[in-house]
Amino acid sequence: MAGAPFVTPYHQAFAQAVTSAADNAHQSTDDEIVLESTFDLKTYLRENPLAPPDTSSPRASLESFILLMDQASTVWREVRTAFHDSNERLLSDADELKLQQVRALLDKASGVFDLSGIPETARQRASLEISLQFQEILDRIYLPKMADVPGSAAGSFLNSMAIAQLPERWTIPGTDLVFERTRVPGAGSRFLMTRESVALIPEDYELIKAFAPREDIGDDLYAYYIYTPGNLVAPKWYDLIRAGPAWLGNHIFSQAYWQWLALFLLTIVAISLPVVLSRWDRMRAVSVLEFRRRLRSLQLPILIIGTILVYRYLIEEQVNITGSTMVAVGTVSTALVWTCLGWLVYRFIDLASVWIIRNPVGTGQPMDSSLLLTAFRLFGLVAGLIVTGYGATRIGIPVYGVIAGLGVGGLAVALAAQPTLENLIGGIILYADKMVRVGEFCEFDDLSGTVEAIGIRSTRIRALDRTMITISNADLAKRKIINYSRRDEYFLRHKLGLRYGTTEVQMAQLIEEIRSYLEQHEMVAEAPLRVRFVGMGSYTLDVEIYAYIKTADRNMFLEIQEKILLKAMEIVRDCGADFALPSSTNYLAQDSEKAPVWPLAPQDLLDSTATDAPKTFG
Repeated sequence: MAGAPFVTPYHQAFAQAVTSAADNAHQSTDDEIVLESTFDLKTYLRENPLAPPDTSSPRASLESFILLMDQASTVWREVRTAFHDSNERLLSDADELKLQQVRALLDKASGVFDLSGIPETARQRASLEISLQFQEILDRIYLPKMADVPGSAAGSFLNSMAIAQLPERWTIPGTDLVFERTRVPGAGSRFLMTRESVALIPEDYELIKAFAPREDIGDDLYAYYIYTPGNLVAPKWYDLIRAGPAWLGNHIFSQAYWQWLALFLLTIVAISLPVVLSRWDRMRAVSVLEFRRRLRSLQLPILIIGTILVYRYLIEEQVNITGSTMVAVGTVSTALVWTCLGWLVYRFIDLASVWIIRNPVGTGQPMDSSLLLTAFRLFGLVAGLIVTGYGATRIGIPVYGVIAGLGVGGLAVALAAQPTLENLIGGIILYADKMVRVGEFCEFDDLSGTVEAIGIRSTRIRALDRTMITISNADLAKRKIINYSRRDEYFLRHKLGLRYGTTEVQMAQLIEEIRSYLEQHEMVAEAPLRVRFVGMGSYTLDVEIYAYIKTADRNMFLEIQEKILLKAMEIVRDCGADFALPSSTNYLAQDSEKAPVWPLAPQDLLDSTATDAPKTFG
């Protein structure tokens, strides 16, 4: 039939067990189990508030669950009825305390389930729903007498030897819900409902919820829980929704229409806030201070985390989204929170590095500052990845298992990451050998410029024409590097070209005076220092000045060089000599015969031509 739900043979058998098992004389109800139980739950909880339920046998697990849920349901209904009958807008402190007790009982009741198949971030909320659904299933099926269930009564807490004598598993009659012996870290063997059975509970509940409970025990607490706002007890503002259009209370995919509408609106608001802040931040003026810029970069991850936390609170505690939708919202929001936390950790460490570099220790050593900045960035990156990886494990992604399994594909990863690793090692070599520092002027083969930054992968160089050159660390480490900023002294070498008219006396005098001036100059090194007549050029007599200037500052060197050259010019002219200019001497000679004088007159030109004409012989 079109539109009819698909029913498996298991579902048919399950429904048949619900309707026909009433004739079985060896079956009991939850209330009978509670009355027959000799376990004093209130005394046990008062004396052992942190103790888990007794799961030492299938009977103890089932009976503990029924006793805990019976106590929680009773207190829950009492608080709900009292609050709805009162005129108070909020729950009293006494009612809040009782609801905390209900949550504690529900949490203990979920201890009989193997919840390893549910992501940890959604486990607490999902376990509450599983407990309520399983309770509603038990209210609609007939259970066997507790004496027929393997094991001892709740509260017996069997030892390991007694547990070993019990069967490995026990199935609730008429269902596929199985209690199985499970190894619990730190607690030994316990009988828990298997994760496969836990996954079947929501489906079984949807099948059986249309059947009436075996006894008039009140409304369906699970239905009340998922279709009302608040946590366990609906707030008074829910009356406004109930007074609204009737269609707001209709259900689809285990949520009421009003819940879907609230989820949509809250999601739009949660997405809009970071987007608006990001655009507004881009329009603001950028601070010239590096520390302020880094501090400003913390705003966006903090806002995203705060928005998600408020969003989760409204979704879970007020709107009360449940089921698979809650698991999806919880998983995505948790992933975003931990990702932003990793981002925030990286940004915070980056901010700390800027603050540390601003102190006097870092200011005087640019290379150390660059090394410190790179080290902080590496540390921040690793810390951020660790935080994000831990967040991934919270949503069920086995990150550490994936990392451990990288050994299989380690070779492929190493080959793929070879350029990156090579550049990283190249950067380490630059730091370790101290080839260059930030702010130094260097020449790299055909490149030259001032080093502005040494990063993890590349180095940035500001060329003389103010262009930015980026070169990988691995390539830079292999190049011939001439570091001009590491010079302790500047080399001064010039040749003075004097005229050939300079006499020997003038030459000797000016050489002595220039040498004497340099020897008395406080910025000229004592040795080596030479002023010599070194050669006779094509048109100059060459005098070489050879010395070292005691400064590492190029601007100061140029100033001192200028003064020395001006003084040399003055000495040369005072000695009566002068500097040679490029010149050439042309010598003209004339033959003894009268040579024609050019240009010739036209008649002379004709005569000359006739005279020089070749003769012919007949």
